[in-house]
Amino acid sequence: MRKYLAVDYEFCTGCHTCEIACQQEHGLAPDRFGIRLTQIGPDQLDERRWQYEFVPVPTDRCDRCARRQAAGKAPSCVQHCQAGCLHYGTLEELGAKVDKRKVALFT
Repeated sequence: MRKYLAVDYEFCTGCHTCEIACQQEHGLAPDRFGIRLTQIGPDQLDERRWQYEFVPVPTDRCDRCARRQAAGKAPSCVQHCQAGCLHYGTLEELGAKVDKRKVALFT
């Protein structure tokens, strides 16, 4: 069954732990990323609203921690996410966790 990485970006704090966990897991140099944190804003939408969000995005180097999965473990970024906003599982599993939130889904 196919599994996906879901990012509940409403709760991402921008701590970069996902990036560091991935770099450590795969021995990547500090300027190489399997997952990269992007920042939106701060952007003033109107007089009363601002958008300021962080969104972790897997890069082409991301293999969803295939070796960890083979050992029955979650991807390193998911395990170490301090905000608990990264989730990994089937569509059914993820649907139960992230119902009606701001979520980005990556295959």
